[in-house]
Amino acid sequence: MTIRELRSEESFGGTCLLLSLPEDVFAATSRFLSPSDVCNLSLCCKSLCDLVDTEKIWFVQCELVKALPLSEIVRWRVGISSYKALCRFLVEAVKPLAGVWVHQAPELGNVVHVMPGFLSVVGCRIVPQKVGPLGIQEGKVMWSPVFEIVCDHDGSTKFFLHGRGREEGSCVYPGFITGIDKACNVLSLEVEPWREKKLCSETTKSGVPFQKLDDSYRRNLLDLVTNHVGLHVSDEPLSVKLFPTRREDEGMSLLERRTMLLKMHKFGKKWKDMDIEEDGLCYNPTRVDVNEVVGFYASSCLNRRSFLSAGDTFGLSLKASYTEMSCYKGWQRMDLNRFCLHKLPIKSPGEDQAYAGLWGGTFGWPPGRCNEDETGDAFYLLMLSYEESKKNIGKRLVGTKILEGTDYVEHPNGTAMFVVDIDDTPSLEPFPFDADGRHFEHSFKGKGISSGYGFRYPGSKPGSLYVISGDHVAFVWHETKDVFTFKRLDLEEILKKGLGVCVPPLPPVDNFTYMGRSYTNVFTES
Repeated sequence: MTIRELRSEESFGGTCLLLSLPEDVFAATSRFLSPSDVCNLSLCCKSLCDLVDTEKIWFVQCELVKALPLSEIVRWRVGISSYKALCRFLVEAVKPLAGVWVHQAPELGNVVHVMPGFLSVVGCRIVPQKVGPLGIQEGKVMWSPVFEIVCDHDGSTKFFLHGRGREEGSCVYPGFITGIDKACNVLSLEVEPWREKKLCSETTKSGVPFQKLDDSYRRNLLDLVTNHVGLHVSDEPLSVKLFPTRREDEGMSLLERRTMLLKMHKFGKKWKDMDIEEDGLCYNPTRVDVNEVVGFYASSCLNRRSFLSAGDTFGLSLKASYTEMSCYKGWQRMDLNRFCLHKLPIKSPGEDQAYAGLWGGTFGWPPGRCNEDETGDAFYLLMLSYEESKKNIGKRLVGTKILEGTDYVEHPNGTAMFVVDIDDTPSLEPFPFDADGRHFEHSFKGKGISSGYGFRYPGSKPGSLYVISGDHVAFVWHETKDVFTFKRLDLEEILKKGLGVCVPPLPPVDNFTYMGRSYTNVFTES
């Protein structure tokens, strides 16, 4: 029905059936609409705007986004103006960014798990580590903060990079979000030029993009801006409590922490002396004045001059974009010269891909009973994905390594630990160890990684994959009888148990993307 038809019907004494629906009935009907549909509906006329712009309607939309459980939606409402503002944050930030992000370097693995915090999206690095007899699910998983995006009262976003300052101690580095694509798979840390106009600011579209600058110059700009805007955080809630845990009721402390961060973003180093309701400063503390980078003008490079002339202030920015990328055995071919993280295309398990998803485990049998020593066994994270078999016999299951907890890397980051033919005839090779009371449901033939032709181009040797009761899977190499046992993992659930150990972050730029080549654990060397 058009607006003209609606007005015509009302003028003849009729009633609009949609407007006559009880609020509860319309709320139930709105479950068949998306947030954009509700927004479009509100633009039709004032009556429809009044009908849809209610807390009940937008609460339903928050639930339909499926970015948070119902209890968390209610909890988050305390610190925000409305469910409509909350839905905006869930759609624009939480939903697109949640998942596992990686980078090629260092070779042990660079895994950043992005998940909901409290009125925020947080990026937590899973540090390469060893696990004791309890395993990763009940043990103390080591993690480190990378970044967080905080939801303001109106649903807008405030970006903070985490890192270690020049002196000892953790810092946060406030910046801005310059765009989040709903299908994003590349997360870039950049420096954005801004043109100040009186007391308002707007981004500049002209000039050479940051990613077109040469590698060393981009690094220098990032270092300069982070050194200028960094804020030391000595209090534990600011540096460690990024998300709620089950160990205690942290709702109030997390709400206070969010208020502190919003004050930091608004007032910079003067945040302790200001109230969140006060007007902002006459300058923006999250940006660097052009005079601070005047030395960068002394260059004959046209790209550099073009970039710097595009603004009179420069700030830290996070950009989430979509880029077409090719993959080899589940691992994306990445641009190693950009300060980026890449989203893993982890699929949810389905009828035709029952084993897809994120898995973790160690070498050894039986599962959950590693050696009772101080160091434990090296923990591995794997992404299990499917691809078409080269033999045209159906699908192959690929176990791609994304994290390795050894002292010195043994397997290249992103290589396939094993490849098995899921639709081929079952493996008839018997399991070489005592079953320990477990039931074996399926077995598949395949090949597993071996030393082969060297570190960068490893070979493979025959083996079998066994699907075991209790949601365990084991791959056994036929020749050596080595067994790799792993189980499906939920990193968010593990982190929110509150049993983990927060490891101090690296300096800010390296903490986002470690660009150097390394075969050891750079995240715990400090």
